[in-house]
Amino acid sequence: MIEKPDNDNNSVGPMIFIIIGKGYESDGAEGVDLHVMLKAADDDSAVREALNALAEEGFIEADLDQIGMLTDAPDEEPHASAYQGALDGEVAIIRFN
Repeated sequence: MIEKPDNDNNSVGPMIFIIIGKGYESDGAEGVDLHVMLKAADDDSAVREALNALAEEGFIEADLDQIGMLTDAPDEEPHASAYQGALDGEVAIIRFN
């Protein structure tokens, strides 16, 4: 169980971040709404890892609007399986069309 972290990002369990934004696959293309879920040591590392994963998936640019830490596992798909993937060390990218 994840307890509420303190201001130094110290928590008892893994820190699973969700980053909400928009990704662009080519110049002038319409952006794709995204949620990225991953495990990271802090929010700066989470943003860096998310941007690297998006680049590997072919996104040339991303606007990241919000970042937060999940305190409980989501119940609904696709976020539930993305959360499990993040616990396993994967970077999960959820695309909304």
